[in-house]
Amino acid sequence: SQKLSRIGPGQYSDGRPWRNLRCHKGTTEEKLVFVSVDVGRCKSVCSYQDVLDHLNLSMSNDVYKLSRPVLDHTTPTHIELNIVLYSILALIEKTQTFIPFVWAGITWRNERIQWDPDDFCGISHMAIPRQLLWEPDLFIYEMTEKDTSPQNPFLLVFHNGTVHSEEDMKIISSCKMDMHKFPFDTQQCNLTLGSALHTVEEVRMRPSLNSSRVTEFTRELLRTQGEWEFVNLSVDNYNFTYSDQTWETLVYTVTVKRRPLLHVINLLIPIMFFLVLDLASFFISDHRGEKLGFKVTVLLAISVLLLILNEILPSTSDDTPLIATYCIVIFALMLFSVLETILVTFLMDRSHSGNMGITRFVCSTTLANMSPVS
Repeated sequence: SQKLSRIGPGQYSDGRPWRNLRCHKGTTEEKLVFVSVDVGRCKSVCSYQDVLDHLNLSMSNDVYKLSRPVLDHTTPTHIELNIVLYSILALIEKTQTFIPFVWAGITWRNERIQWDPDDFCGISHMAIPRQLLWEPDLFIYEMTEKDTSPQNPFLLVFHNGTVHSEEDMKIISSCKMDMHKFPFDTQQCNLTLGSALHTVEEVRMRPSLNSSRVTEFTRELLRTQGEWEFVNLSVDNYNFTYSDQTWETLVYTVTVKRRPLLHVINLLIPIMFFLVLDLASFFISDHRGEKLGFKVTVLLAISVLLLILNEILPSTSDDTPLIATYCIVIFALMLFSVLETILVTFLMDRSHSGNMGITRFVCSTTLANMSPVS
């Protein structure tokens, strides 16, 4: 058997890192031995702290977190990114805001981290506080409000230097919406992720799943859709240049389709019913103004629906929504109908007044010219 002596913090005389060793002899368990052990008859006991001591990874060591983790500064850091849509919380037309809940997985390599799992009882990975390591400065270009929920406090580190981060987040982002076919519209909202400071020479990005895989994965995990039906999730690389510097980004495009039934029941059908009622009012008698009062009431009801529609549609739009044209045409027809009723009522009143004057004149003239009966 080989005898080893511990010569200092963290290692033995042959250079291997030390860990606690538990010795056995027959059925009797002996106490821990630290100074001299029989390697052939002992079973090693390791901890994650042994790996941290081997790497000299601690809160006081800034080597791992101050700069990009490469040994040669010309070597780019390759980042694999994966975003899965978990829930569609809201898509607000008025403010053109898209609010999804996503899971984001980010993987990169830290060239300063490496250990042999055989030297540490097979430990190949461990979770460590994220404050200990450098992280890529990724952000979402379309984000208008930062997520205030607590961040995952740990990173998963592997023996070959691979670092993996998992985050779930609520994203409040802008989305340019096309409302021309509302409520039978399909919307596409982008989530563009890239580094804030590192150019393409320093940070390279690629998706860990292609468009078909990430769409399939999202369909399996998607829990809440509400008014919107998920169609697909695509991902593409895109480089943009500014001031002679180029940044690489990943653009995730979320395509959703509106479920129109609610708006059809609440807007389109009632407006059509009001038009039918207005046409039916032509069968109402013009006496005592019942027809005019009925038409004005229907016109006010249409005005209320137009106010509801105004609360839904955005204030600025590149193209007039078809439903707005539909409502304006019906409102104009009903307005002309009211004006027609007012005109007919006025003419009938004038005609009635004229006939009464002619009747009085004829009667007075006839009576004056009649000779008395002798």
